[in-house]
This record gives sequence, C-alpha cells and structure tokens, in this order.
Amino acid sequence: MKRILTAMIVMAAFSFSASAQKFALVDMEYILKNIPAYEMANEQLNQVSLRWQKEVDDLAKEAQTLYKNFQSDMVFLTDEQKKTKEEEIVAKEKEVTELRYKYFGPEGELFKKRQSLIKPIQDDIYEAVKKVSEERGYQVIFDRASSESIIFASPRIDISNEVLAKLGYSK
Repeated sequence: MKRILTAMIVMAAFSFSASAQKFALVDMEYILKNIPAYEMANEQLNQVSLRWQKEVDDLAKEAQTLYKNFQSDMVFLTDEQKKTKEEEIVAKEKEVTELRYKYFGPEGELFKKRQSLIKPIQDDIYEAVKKVSEERGYQVIFDRASSESIIFASPRIDISNEVLAKLGYSK
C-alpha cells in the first residue's frame, strides 16, 4: 500500500513539472525588412560609411603617392632628406590608420552612428515581442533568422506578423 501511494505521489509530481511550455518563432530579418525606418537608417549608414571610406582611401592614396615619389627621388636625396621623407611617409600612414580606426574601429563613429539609428528600432521590436509573449503566454521566443539549428518550424508558431502589427506595421 505504501509503495502504491509513493508511486502515485511521484507520478503526480512528474505530471505537474511536465506541463507544456509554449514557445514561438520570430523572423527578425523579415520584421526589419518591413520597417521603413530601419531601411532608411541602413541607407543613411551606407552613405556615411561610403563617404568616410572615400576619405580614408584618399588619405591612403596620398601616402602611397608620397612613397612612390620617395622611391623615384631616393637616389637624388641626401641622408637627412631621406630621413625627413621617410618620417613624413610614416606620419601619413599613421594618420590613415588613426582615421580608419576613428571611423570604423570597435568604438568608432560608424558604431556610434549605428547605435543611435538602429538601437531604438531594435528596442521597439524587443518591446513588441515582449508584449506579444506576455499576451499569448509564451515562455520562449526564438529568432528564426539567427538560429541555424532550426531545420523546420511550423508557420503556425511564427509570430512575426503579430510583432509587426504591435509596431503599427500590419502585413
């Protein structure tokens, strides 16, 4: 009798702990493509990036020209003039490196610009996903776009359109 009662208690405990968890998928690429502000921010970032890259390239060409001129004039220069030209070339190359780092480094201008333009959009998406999750009772929401391990998922659990609707972009 004791064994039967113990077995029933254990089975009851397992049944309570094995309650179904609800989960869903979102496709962040799909969501972002359907938000005009994101597309405009990306275009703005591309334009700024191209402008800065041209500036860096122009400076690099100046350094390259200095080096080529130095190579061709080297036989006519004194040791002191050679040293001065070499220092000038090294300074120009250092300037190129610093400018590239300033614009494209880990804490560079492009990173800061991306943060200021795209982070608010991402925060809005996160809040919309959170609201849908709370309303529908999801414990976990996976991003289909960034998860390579999802081979197949039923379209019924994709809530991307609901998230877009929460953001005011109905599909």
